Amino acid sequence: MKMIRWGIIGLGKIANSFATDMQQVDNSIIYAVASRSQEKANDFGAKYNVAKCYDSYEKLAQDPQVDAIYIATPHVRHAQDALLCLTHNKAVLCEKPFAMNLQEVDSMIAKAKEHNVLLMEALWTRFMPHFKFVKEELESGRYGRVKSLHADFSFKAPVNPDGRLYNKLLGGGSLLDIGIYPVFCALALLGKPESITAKGKIGKTQIDEEIEITFNYKTDTRAFLSSSILKNTPTTATLVCDNGIVFLHSRFHQTDKVTTLLNGIKVEHDFSYNAKGYTFEIMHFADLLRAGKTESPLMSFEFSRMLIQTLDEIRDLIGLHYA
Repeated sequence: MKMIRWGIIGLGKIANSFATDMQQVDNSIIYAVASRSQEKANDFGAKYNVAKCYDSYEKLAQDPQVDAIYIATPHVRHAQDALLCLTHNKAVLCEKPFAMNLQEVDSMIAKAKEHNVLLMEALWTRFMPHFKFVKEELESGRYGRVKSLHADFSFKAPVNPDGRLYNKLLGGGSLLDIGIYPVFCALALLGKPESITAKGKIGKTQIDEEIEITFNYKTDTRAFLSSSILKNTPTTATLVCDNGIVFLHSRFHQTDKVTTLLNGIKVEHDFSYNAKGYTFEIMHFADLLRAGKTESPLMSFEFSRMLIQTLDEIRDLIGLHYA
């Protein structure tokens, strides 16, 4: 099996989690990393035994030994960093949100098609065992119609106007960082809604500090979604169906426990794994790359476009606009 040599651009908290999980994936190694700070690149490289440590993203993108690049820079940089890597014919796994808006996402997809290279949004939940199980259970038809979905994702974040969560120039706010998970959950399990309502709290730094969203479907199904960086909430997901209930334990986007109640029978499902959870998207992406694929069937361009379109619509509804 071909060894995939990875590069990582943006060396923050998520990149560390990604790199740690990479160590448990066969036939994938971190070959190169890049930061605007050579010292930071060197420190990260030493921690994960990386061969090449660059002080510019372009140098990494130009490295002929790099097969795939994971982009973990701030939200506002995703599109430009992805375009740089795609232009150099590198396969790109770009952290969520794919970009800041539909226009940027479309430019990324067009560039990937132009260069005939693999591009995928790194929304790790889609590849996790618990979520694949839930999706398959609902699609089996045994639960009947889904009547409602309740999903929340919140935590109390330290107020730092310069930090990525509160800084509008970095694409801050709850929606793009954590609200994307409840929105993703609804779209992946229920599809595109007929209509959306939303209300949000715009804070002093002009980002959404919290938001409540309702998806309305033609089948009278509703999804009640919320996110906040002002408070802690259970961060669970509950699907109420004609014939039962599906409950994703906290934190639902990466949980290893799902409880189902079907026709009066309760079952606890365990999906324990020895990693944080990034291994599943890494393996999926690497398999696609080895097979010469340019698009994921699980996280397709069509789905990523629907997701960012939905986020754009929600932002419009609450009056949140980035420069």
